[in-house]
Amino acid sequence: MSSRLASLRPVWIGLFLLVPVFAQDAPPPEHHGPPAPKNLKLLTPDVLMPTMMAFKSALGVECSFCHVQGDFASDEKHPKEIARHMITMARDINAKFPDGKTHVTCYTCHRGATEPATAAPSQ
Repeated sequence: MSSRLASLRPVWIGLFLLVPVFAQDAPPPEHHGPPAPKNLKLLTPDVLMPTMMAFKSALGVECSFCHVQGDFASDEKHPKEIARHMITMARDINAKFPDGKTHVTCYTCHRGATEPATAAPSQ
């Protein structure tokens, strides 16, 4: 039996050497869903959409208020840069609270308007 296995040795070696010849690269992973966001300067992809929905509610606007339609990465519209300043401001204010909770959001000042009220409503 051992001579029989010995006679098959060249066959096994040949098959082993042919494996790399017939091996294929794994197919690229399929991408499902929207494309990865571009030009993120302050937000991470995992908080991007919840934050955008919060902006929409807090300011009473649609995406096109800050974004160029069809090119969300563009910085062409000035309100987008203002929004970045507002994010930084809210983060700085919230960082000063020792409990680590969020106390200030866009809604704190905007209350559904693009311009926050600077005086109390008259009675």
